[in-house]
Amino acid sequence: MTAFVLLHGGGDTGWSWHLVSAALRARGHEVFAPDLPADDETATLDDYADAALAAAGHGRGGIVVGHSFGAFTAPLVADRRGADALVLLAGMIPRPGERPEDWWEATGYVAAAAAQAALDGGMTGHEDPLVSFYHDVPRSLAEDALSRERAHPSSAAMSAPWPMEAWPDVPTRVIVCSQDRFFPASFLRGLASDRLGVVADEIDGSHCVMLSRPEELARMLIDVAEAVGAAE
Repeated sequence: MTAFVLLHGGGDTGWSWHLVSAALRARGHEVFAPDLPADDETATLDDYADAALAAAGHGRGGIVVGHSFGAFTAPLVADRRGADALVLLAGMIPRPGERPEDWWEATGYVAAAAAQAALDGGMTGHEDPLVSFYHDVPRSLAEDALSRERAHPSSAAMSAPWPMEAWPDVPTRVIVCSQDRFFPASFLRGLASDRLGVVADEIDGSHCVMLSRPEELARMLIDVAEAVGAAE
């Protein structure tokens, strides 16, 4: 059995992981997918990490997964928990001292998204989230997800420098989504190589692949656990 700590992205909730959580639990694993603090403009990334650790019972080891903005919190959790591995899914890979609000310009995201939009007829970055985020998610499920949006992250979390002095000493994997219309796969592959020296893995799906292909994603996470010896 492996413990998986699944951290949601900006504006999201732990519910976004419910299908992956069910798939992991069906295979005998332990899963924690907390709702990180929302509607509190003073909450920091450290507060998010504290909430995740408390929800997971302050255990040790396991696999910590951060989706999208969750990549700012997941390394903190992985470091403090002594995780066996850290997985960033369509993640906003930070650098020490970088403010999340500066990440967009520092990474060249805007130009990368515009270039991809020119290739796909404006699908990337489309103002309709059903097109840009949930295009391969069943409509009712996508609408359910949209109804759960919250005020997260806070202005405090966005404006403060990322608190780690270096990347944690934890094996790190990056998974990009081949159909991602928010963070183009090619952009995230380059970021993974540049910032972490990691060759990203790929899953066929949208930015919200946890909802569109949960079984496939669960298998990939179990493969990570087995690769680092965390699965029994």
